[in-house]
Amino acid sequence: MRFMTLALLFVFCAGASVNAEIKTETVEYRDGDTVLEGYIAYDSKLAAKRPGILVVPDWLGVGANVKKTAEKLAAMGYTAMAADIYGKGIRPDQKSASEVAGKYKSDRPLMRRRAQAGLDYLAKHKTVDAKKLAATGYCFGGTTVLELARSGAPVKGVVSFHGGLETPSPKDASNIKGKVLALHGADDPYVPAAEVAAFENEMRSAKVDWELVKYANAVHSFTIKDAGTDNSKGAAYNAQADKRSWEAMKDFLQEIL
Repeated sequence: MRFMTLALLFVFCAGASVNAEIKTETVEYRDGDTVLEGYIAYDSKLAAKRPGILVVPDWLGVGANVKKTAEKLAAMGYTAMAADIYGKGIRPDQKSASEVAGKYKSDRPLMRRRAQAGLDYLAKHKTVDAKKLAATGYCFGGTTVLELARSGAPVKGVVSFHGGLETPSPKDASNIKGKVLALHGADDPYVPAAEVAAFENEMRSAKVDWELVKYANAVHSFTIKDAGTDNSKGAAYNAQADKRSWEAMKDFLQEIL
C-alpha cells in the first residue's frame, strides 16, 4: 500500500510539472517613495493557494537568470517572485554592480526593508498562502535573504546560494523565526573560512535550526553559467555544485512548506 501511494504521488507530481501553465507578471510595488519592479511566476492551472518563494537576485538585479529561477519554482507548484532591491530601472552592469550593491551592504536596515517590501507584496498575491513563505537568494541575494531572516520576517526558511554570510548585527540572529540553509562553495575566496566560522557561531548562539553545505572545488557564483569555469578568478560556474545545491533547496522547501 505504501509503495502504491508513493507511486501515485510520483505520477501526480510528474503530471503537474508536465501540464503546468506558467503565467508571469511584471509588477510594481513600493518601499516608501521608491518604485520597485519585480517579476512573479506561478502555475495558473493550480486552483488552490500555494507557498510563496521570494527570490533575491545577484548584484546585477532582476534579469534573465532570476526570472528563469522564478519560473522553475513556479513549475514546482510555488508562486515565486524575483524581488527588486535597487529600484525600477536600476540594473547595473558588471562594472557598476559592486558600487550599487555596496550601498545596501553598508546599509543593512535598507537592505532588509527592500526585501521585506517584496515579501509583503508576494504575501498578498492572489495565488499565495501567506502563512507559507520562504526566501532564496544568490550571491548578493544570499546575503539579503539572511538579513531578511535576521530581521524577524515571517518566513518558514531562507536559502542562500554562494552568498556572503557576514552581518554587522550577529545578535539579530535571535530574531530568526524559520530555518536557514546556506549553500557554499568550499573554495570561495570572497567568503573566507573566518566568515564561515563566524556564521556558524552566530547560528549556534541563537539556537537557529540551520544547515551549511560546502561544495568541493566550488568558488563564488557556482550556480551562474555566465561566470565562466575558471576557478582562479574567484567566481566560476560549477555544474555539479549547481545541480546538487538545487536539489538541496528543493528538499529544504519541501520540508519547511
